[in-house]
Amino acid sequence: MGLSLEQIRRNCDDARALMERAKREKFAVGAFNLDNQETLIAVCRAAKNTNSPVLVEVSAGEVKAIGIDNVRDMVENYKEQFGIEMYINLDHSPSVEDAIAGIEAGYEFIHIDVSQANHDASDDEIIDATKEIVRYAQFTGALVESEPHYFGGSSNVHEEAFDYKEIKKTFTTPDTLRNFSEATGIDTYAVAIGNLHGSYPVPKELDINLLRELREVTDINFSLHGGSGTPGHYFEEAVKVGVQKININSDMRKVYRETLEKVLRENPTEYAVVKLMDEVIAAVQAVVESKIKTFNSAGKAKVRG
Repeated sequence: MGLSLEQIRRNCDDARALMERAKREKFAVGAFNLDNQETLIAVCRAAKNTNSPVLVEVSAGEVKAIGIDNVRDMVENYKEQFGIEMYINLDHSPSVEDAIAGIEAGYEFIHIDVSQANHDASDDEIIDATKEIVRYAQFTGALVESEPHYFGGSSNVHEEAFDYKEIKKTFTTPDTLRNFSEATGIDTYAVAIGNLHGSYPVPKELDINLLRELREVTDINFSLHGGSGTPGHYFEEAVKVGVQKININSDMRKVYRETLEKVLRENPTEYAVVKLMDEVIAAVQAVVESKIKTFNSAGKAKVRG
């Protein structure tokens, strides 16, 4: 399909306006991982049913599997088909080059995270890479997200429990937030307050009091990574304090796989798997809709005429 530079900049302006609405109206936009076309359809149907703005996001693995421009085209096509407010986030982009590719492809949200590729990246390396992307993003107006450290866990369903005391050592501090945001000029900071990538056999606990302290430091957007497996009341409290974006992946992947396995068992002679996907899409859609309601974003969409 291909977007003109004018269209890309208009989309980025709309994305910035969305984040400002989220601040004023106290809601968070769900950023839902896009594994394939079925999950995209599920997110679109959920957004349509709830009249909610949404982000779909891809990280390096999905970009490699689908293609960075193919994702842009699919999202644009489905956005028009469903008549919804939807944007793309390039999640955990592991290098400056990858992040630039996302900007040039017209993604409205760019997360630069060089610590994904190098867990031992120095403070200067992370700051320098982030500053470079902030400068480059001015070309389109894309919003840039980052953080000054490696964010733990993985977007999967884990059997092992996590050690909350160890996780607490990586929590964001007011000084870290202030120094990093001022040094880089980012639009969005990925706070660490107990959130962790993946789903675990024990529920996550978010330090809402710490979030309140962080919110007093700066007015930039806050993002929560690792939202899966978090009791809903934490999200409700976090949104009231001031979180504008919440990432969800593992909860969607879990229900996708479990439902697909179920329909395959129930239809052992059907080899046209596409005919079996309605139930899978509906199951993922239900997860997305439940998150949207918890994030208080239902009814908040604004679609450009």
